Amino acid sequence: RTGAAAENIEKGLSTLLGSELDALSNAWPRVGSLPMGVIHADLFPDNVFFLDGKCSGLIDFYFACNDFLAYDVVICLNAWCFEPDGAFNITKANRLFASYEAVRPLTKEEKDALPMLARGAAMRFLLTRLYDWVNTPPGALVKPKNPREYLQKLNFHRGVKSIAAYGLS
Repeated sequence: RTGAAAENIEKGLSTLLGSELDALSNAWPRVGSLPMGVIHADLFPDNVFFLDGKCSGLIDFYFACNDFLAYDVVICLNAWCFEPDGAFNITKANRLFASYEAVRPLTKEEKDALPMLARGAAMRFLLTRLYDWVNTPPGALVKPKNPREYLQKLNFHRGVKSIAAYGLS
């Protein structure tokens, strides 16, 4: 059912999803190859509170888990560094990474893995939004989010050849 829905969203999306899952499976970092720890895994703007310009609280720890620390950063990259029209904002990305690295510098291996991790994060949210788009019953209190937003982000990351695209050197 999701395959047909994918084709209704964009022609060829089912094929793209299959090939992207293969690419992610083949290139995803091995456990232990990057620093790991407890991550939030859902740090979208609606899960972060600010008071007087400083982070004052986080909510929604449903997806918290032990995973690559850099994976949490690229989830933030996807959630915070794209404009409403889908354009990537390299200035925001640069500030995100600079602020993160002021506390914990990324390793060379993490930086090398960023494009693949970002693709994986975009794919995760594309698939969950696609599932919700197809399976949310009419009249539900929850409004499903359009998966096209994350298809656009995934396509951006698929084109990244260097971490310079994220404002890093």
